[in-house]
Amino acid sequence: MPSFDEVLKEAGEFGRFQKRVFFLLSQTGITFSSLFASVVFLGQTPDNFWCRIPGAAELSEQCGWTLEDERNFTVLPLHLGNKSVSGECERLDVIWDTSVSCTSPIARYSNHSTGNLPLTPCHENWVYEQPHSSIVSEYDLVCANAWMLDLSQAILNLGFLAGAFILGYAADRYGRILIYLLSCLGVGICGIIVAVSPNFTVFLIFRFLQGMFGKGTWMTCYVLVTEIVGSDQRIVGIVIQIFFTLGIIILPGIAYLIPTWQGIQLAISLPNFLFLLYYWVVPESPRWLLTRKKGEKALKIMRNIAKHNGKFLSPHYSEITISNEEVSNPSFLDLVRTPQMRKNTLILMYAWFTSALIYQGLVMRLGIIGGNLYLDFFISGAVELPAAFLIIVTIDRIGRRLPFAMSNIVASIACLITAFLPEDIPWLKTTVATLGRLSITIAFEVVYLVNSELYPTTLRNFGVSLCSSLCDLGGIIAPFLLFRLAAIWLELPLIIFSILAAVCGLLVLLLPETKGISLPETVEDVEQLPSHFGKCGKKRKHRDTNSYI
Repeated sequence: MPSFDEVLKEAGEFGRFQKRVFFLLSQTGITFSSLFASVVFLGQTPDNFWCRIPGAAELSEQCGWTLEDERNFTVLPLHLGNKSVSGECERLDVIWDTSVSCTSPIARYSNHSTGNLPLTPCHENWVYEQPHSSIVSEYDLVCANAWMLDLSQAILNLGFLAGAFILGYAADRYGRILIYLLSCLGVGICGIIVAVSPNFTVFLIFRFLQGMFGKGTWMTCYVLVTEIVGSDQRIVGIVIQIFFTLGIIILPGIAYLIPTWQGIQLAISLPNFLFLLYYWVVPESPRWLLTRKKGEKALKIMRNIAKHNGKFLSPHYSEITISNEEVSNPSFLDLVRTPQMRKNTLILMYAWFTSALIYQGLVMRLGIIGGNLYLDFFISGAVELPAAFLIIVTIDRIGRRLPFAMSNIVASIACLITAFLPEDIPWLKTTVATLGRLSITIAFEVVYLVNSELYPTTLRNFGVSLCSSLCDLGGIIAPFLLFRLAAIWLELPLIIFSILAAVCGLLVLLLPETKGISLPETVEDVEQLPSHFGKCGKKRKHRDTNSYI
């Protein structure tokens, strides 16, 4: 009675079948990263906007004003009287009188200096001057409402968080491929509703739901890919991150070519409907089927994999062995009940939180430092491409733990140096900041792989979901932390990023090394992984197992 890993080796650990499934599922990374970073373009704040006075339409009709005339007569006097007031968030609180002169509607206040006239905050009726529309101009997310733009990204990450728990649990209970397909359907439907939202409340509700389903697609496709390949091929978990980066690179091109935020939203949402076609070409994870006592279905899928890979499974195989751990519905207590599992869980949760907070903070920082947003975003995405290749070159030679730790340490140093470099040498500041972005990208990609390798099959999807939920918590905090601290000092967020990354770099050294070790099937397997003081790279011996037909 062979074990699953033995049958997989005979069927082909990364043959034609796995390569096809890998390529198809990897496309999910493009759509997910576009959703992840879309707020940078959906939420562009117009360069020029101003507040219309009450009754502006009537006054303009009486006097035959154009919008430019209206601005000159009602906003320009405010700016001339007080250079610190631009007319974007405040307006003159006066009675506008055009009965005497359309060219001087505040003539009755001629005895007063314009700078001494009363002001009042503007709450509505803004005029925006920008070729690309955005949710900022659509829902008036400016001035006192500017924080609502931060809220829209926080709500998306809150959806990611909900998806990690709800859909992660569902994928462990009802199957990887079923939840993947339902999530793709949900992303597409919610994305359309977001694009046609009549108000900001509806926008937030369905952006939350799109985030929840989006996390379901990315999470389940990642686990599916890692579960159908052999232990020596799990580097595909890193390669799949390249497609996430491709989405980041493609997004500014989409945003540049499509002039409306609704068009951008549809462009990143509709492709998810195409993934529903995977129902006919991507099978359920055989590892998951075995944990649910569906060994017959698992063996049928393994025979199909072998056939497509040009291999042949022995006809004498009627069952595949699986560990004797009882299958139950997973819970958080399962992740912290034993010493090694508890340590792994707490460190991975912090690593996810730190990686997401710093990564998302550095991405959104592009929107507040000036420059060409489309070009800068494209370059910053292209910088991430070497990350996967650096990991591929090093991770199977020196292991997971050292690159994981070093990438965090380098990111910490780069953020700290960038914060204190003078503005008059921008090339050096940009170079060091780019090094920080590359390093935290490496850390972000390694944590995906390490997380899936440190949990048993029965808890893998739930464990990845729970730990990665801290990634979503970091994403919720990132916009508020970045913009609020940057208002105090532009580089203050970089100091916080540096401290968080340094602590993470030290903590991950305490994790077990998983280089060359089969995916653990039980909690006992995890407890017997080599400690950080032990030798790495040894194959785990098989213990007593039960069979499921």
